[in-house]
Amino acid sequence: MVSTPRLLAVSDLHVRHPENRRIVERLQPETDGDWLLVAGDVGEIMADVEWALRLLGERFATVVWAPGNHELWTPPEDPVRLRGEARYRYLVEMCRDLGVTTPEDPYPVWRGEGGPVTVAPLFLLYDYTFRPYGAATAEEAMDRALEAGVVCTDEVLLHPDPYPSRQAWCAARVAETERRLAGRDPALPTVLVNHYPLVREPTRVLRYPEFALWCGTERTADWHLRFDAAAVVYGHLHIPRSTRYDGVPFEEVSVGYPREWSRRAGPPPRPRAVLPARTAPSSEDGG
Repeated sequence: MVSTPRLLAVSDLHVRHPENRRIVERLQPETDGDWLLVAGDVGEIMADVEWALRLLGERFATVVWAPGNHELWTPPEDPVRLRGEARYRYLVEMCRDLGVTTPEDPYPVWRGEGGPVTVAPLFLLYDYTFRPYGAATAEEAMDRALEAGVVCTDEVLLHPDPYPSRQAWCAARVAETERRLAGRDPALPTVLVNHYPLVREPTRVLRYPEFALWCGTERTADWHLRFDAAAVVYGHLHIPRSTRYDGVPFEEVSVGYPREWSRRAGPPPRPRAVLPARTAPSSEDGG
């Protein structure tokens, strides 16, 4: 029986699927002090995102959310028709009404086991710099993805308004987040929570390597070192695992789609304890 509060993390809940909705309905803290880090892709429809975060916020001592690409979609069936930055700001205000911490709020400090650490939820997007081998430009990489039949739905539903492109929105988010992280208390290590992996290496195991285009930015390749990360939490890849890069633990904590997790042995995925760090291979490619 767990008696010490824990820093837990989960991502890619995708509550539009009834099986995943039931997973969320059963999520419970094991102590009154448990925190839950939610690294994006709660859902696509605003009402679904609100339902899940409200439920989790009522159960866990603190919930910290970083957006995924699915929350930023503007699907035709969602009554909330906001796009791009306006949609993100709507999500931020919704989270604040629910008492959920967002990337726009002061970074909270976890003082439980493995702490104190600054918990920093990030919103960074991607800029097509995770290119397939041999592709010199984003355009060439996109052509290869199209030839392989691998195109992320973001190209249709994730609008960058008012920015001219997703790359431009990513550049603005990276610059603002660097400023925020540089201004944190330098005496404390961090737990960095982002929907996408901060380094390219986790994408090397993708079944379709072309999909890496929509999985992050090379601009963050050294952030786990620059910002003294005790751990990095991410999702998006739907490949839950623990790895280390430069000695820093990286936790991919996604639930994923029912067709994915139902094929794995054991029960459906549950939130993972982030601190103290799990034992994992230490290598540049995850080992």
